[in-house]
Amino acid sequence: MSGRELFCQPRRVRRGAALTLVFAGLLVTGAATGAFPDPGQSDRKTPARAAHPGTGHEDVAKAAAEAMADGKSPVEAAERAVSRSGDRWAAVYSEGEYQEFQEALDGQYTGVGLWARRTADGRIDVSKVQAGSPAAAAGIRKGDRLRSVDGEDVDGRPVTDVVALLRGDATDARAGTTVTLGLQRGTRAWSETLCRALLSTDSVTVRKPSAGITVIKISAFTKGSGELVRAAVRQAPADAGIVLDLRGNSGGLVSEAVTAASAFLDGGLVATYDVDGVQRALHAEPGGDTARPLVALVDGGTMSAAEMLTGALQDRGRAVVLGSRTFGKGSIQMPTRLPDGSVAELTVGHYRTPSGHAVDGRGITPDLEVSSGALRRAETVLSGLGDPS
Repeated sequence: MSGRELFCQPRRVRRGAALTLVFAGLLVTGAATGAFPDPGQSDRKTPARAAHPGTGHEDVAKAAAEAMADGKSPVEAAERAVSRSGDRWAAVYSEGEYQEFQEALDGQYTGVGLWARRTADGRIDVSKVQAGSPAAAAGIRKGDRLRSVDGEDVDGRPVTDVVALLRGDATDARAGTTVTLGLQRGTRAWSETLCRALLSTDSVTVRKPSAGITVIKISAFTKGSGELVRAAVRQAPADAGIVLDLRGNSGGLVSEAVTAASAFLDGGLVATYDVDGVQRALHAEPGGDTARPLVALVDGGTMSAAEMLTGALQDRGRAVVLGSRTFGKGSIQMPTRLPDGSVAELTVGHYRTPSGHAVDGRGITPDLEVSSGALRRAETVLSGLGDPS
């Protein structure tokens, strides 16, 4: 298991948070529930000042207001109300946590630029260092051993705990705060005190593992990721098939997923969805590349907006979907601002693929189920799809 300190699970575990917070195989605070556009509103998940229609939002807002009036914690009261609602995906975030969530959707995070992984013997190693980050400036390298964070020994601890320490708690998880790391490289042991900084994520990466194949990996649907996918498709060699790697992508901004779909579709339906019983539809923009061979890779970590994109490409006959069944997160959450600035999210609807397939609780079954060697299998499938010309 691996993680990155850029986003981490909140110190207080909230109902539904552990799954809604996974962003592209990375542990994040917020940002994976699938931001759907409200009529006349931005698709950014900006909380309304008043509760959304529906008993759940009203109950949570009322509980928070009553607690605040009594001098008690509105967040804790809201969490109790959320727990009673039976809403699997509901969650409550402090104002600071929700700000981190908004940064995540903008493709930013506050941290030092380290990825971490736990080895078989329980040690924590640096698996990657982001270029231009505080960790890179300090000379930390991939393969260095991370022994402690702010004096706390990390050997044997889950990666989730380690990234939480790196990220900091509500009082220090902001740019300019410091964190001291105990490190080891070979026989050399030393410590580094780093200042956390606001850094950018790489939500879309492109590589060409072999001639005639371009792999576009979308780790999250953050702001601008859809246009990056369209640019990658335009810049791919004319004779290249494309592997769209959505493994571990647990969602983000739905508008970005629709833009990504527009890279491969010439208009038409991407998904239908309902908000409080009102039916709506999402459509791709015309002009996408509909001829180039395309394989979409998915797994159990493919969630929410990533499942929506997968379903659109599969139902429209545009891609061969390869891998394992997706997670099955097809519900829509809307946020409400509580009196103290915290935010509650409750489910208000669900989406369906173009053929009417309900994703929530079911997931998407790939055309070809593959448990290992998925990328190699994708290359084989692409070779059999023929020349796009």
